[in-house]
Amino acid sequence: MNNKRIVVIGGTAAGPKAAARAKRLDETAEVILIQKTPELSMASCGYPYYVAGEVKGRGMLLATPAGVVRDPAFFAGAKGVTAMVGTEVTAIDRKARTVSWKRAATGETGEIAYDKLVLATGSVPKVPPLPGRELAGVTTLASLADADGLRAAAAAGKGEPAVIAGGGLIGMETCEALVTAGMDVTVVEALPQILGFLDPELALVVEKHARSKGAKILTGVGLAAILGRDGKATGVRLADGRELPASLVVMAIGVAPNTALAKGAGLALGATGGVVVDRHMRTSDPDIYAAGDCVEVQNRLTGKPVHAPFGDLANLEGRVAGENAVLGDVAVFPGTIGSGICKVFDCAAASAGLSERRAREEGFDVVAAVNASPDKPGFMGAKPVISKLIAEAKTGRILGFACVGLGNVNRQAAEMAMAILGGLTVDDVAMADLPYAPPYSLAVDHAVATAHVLQNKRRGLMRGEPSTAVKARLDAGEKPFLLDVRGPKEFEEMRLGLGETLIPLGQLRKRLGELPADRHAPIVTYCKVSMRGYEAQRVLAANGYDNVTVMEGGLVAWPYKLEK
Repeated sequence: MNNKRIVVIGGTAAGPKAAARAKRLDETAEVILIQKTPELSMASCGYPYYVAGEVKGRGMLLATPAGVVRDPAFFAGAKGVTAMVGTEVTAIDRKARTVSWKRAATGETGEIAYDKLVLATGSVPKVPPLPGRELAGVTTLASLADADGLRAAAAAGKGEPAVIAGGGLIGMETCEALVTAGMDVTVVEALPQILGFLDPELALVVEKHARSKGAKILTGVGLAAILGRDGKATGVRLADGRELPASLVVMAIGVAPNTALAKGAGLALGATGGVVVDRHMRTSDPDIYAAGDCVEVQNRLTGKPVHAPFGDLANLEGRVAGENAVLGDVAVFPGTIGSGICKVFDCAAASAGLSERRAREEGFDVVAAVNASPDKPGFMGAKPVISKLIAEAKTGRILGFACVGLGNVNRQAAEMAMAILGGLTVDDVAMADLPYAPPYSLAVDHAVATAHVLQNKRRGLMRGEPSTAVKARLDAGEKPFLLDVRGPKEFEEMRLGLGETLIPLGQLRKRLGELPADRHAPIVTYCKVSMRGYEAQRVLAANGYDNVTVMEGGLVAWPYKLEK
């Protein structure tokens, strides 16, 4: 009896994981991994740091934690997997159960029969049909070759202007890389904000931080053309007619599933353009599985298909596909809640689940709250963290969480990701028993404190609004009484400068006469992070003021210009 042959197409993340899992679970199986590029198991999420020079050599992106490069010899010896690199699969014959391949370097061609096939063909960068897109100096950051080119361009282009089209994860990480390398960088984002997975009040905080590091950011405008001379990029023209100089243009507007092989083989594609798979990662052909950036999966909160091109999910999906390819459909990938994190200079931005905007678009009736507090005690070197928590209004079930700041954002997002996966409510998290010691967190962990804020809002103990809502009211001509309840020294060091009144919290009860005589007049209270702002609101409510709101997150979460 012949041993089972598993053929895996694609060698970045999902493919190697599927191949290794299949061989571990069935040592008798013949597992063949086919990769178009010369490299295998590239740490593609590390490309921006390689471009910036933080990753010293490209080999570090290809090595195991022990420093062993994952090349064909490594896969053959350590994994028992035959890896064919520099080899492109050109067609799949589902009836004959074969794949056709070609080696670009030699022109050699051939066919390989399979019992089970795993597609892990990844994604391709979106590059709109802009005039000038073929010019030298226009690139993406989707491959190790791209990263090599960008690293060289950045090293040679200190002081030169660069434009990044797209302010998403890849765009902002590339922005940091090029600024760090000494280039004059402008990010151009067609949407009203960068980092679209965040709600505006948090995205603007990250944007403000990036600007403070020297990046220029233009939102609400896209590219119309790339300008050039003698075959080289010299600048860009924006949709509003403005022109910007640029010797380097990086297209970072997103990726699309790479489904050319799947489409050619007649496999079902979904609404997002990705290969349709079930919970076992099986395609419309029972002998073919698919995993990674080429597939669409289910969002666990909305039940809808999504394209989720993230390295962690690719590994999880590949693990399921590899197991099922050798053992039958025993493993399940349940879908995604949409967790992610990125580093933008010294600031991190993370999210899990739905943003408030997305939740409302999906038809959820939600409540939300913003909280700002340190990540650990001041005597342990605290850094600020700003979070937003989104929950169903009726049940309190947590739907989403986002967190930005200079502190330990990853801890907070990971905690809340597990809360979402577990179907926990705001009340559950408000009483969560989490590890605590001063080097790592506050006694009341930041994520728990954020749940306390939303719990207070749901119970009617606090009326709050984010900084963006306060700014919108002021811009619309409203004139609420702005009550700063910090101390005089804090006020001298940092303040809004918008006509606010300073009454320290400790003096508030004795100075109520300085507030509007009309107890129905709109009042906005705040402090540095708005804990004192909330306490002030409670004092005022007890004294008959019934139109008081707290500016959630206080001055730490104010993403606009301050007087000081």
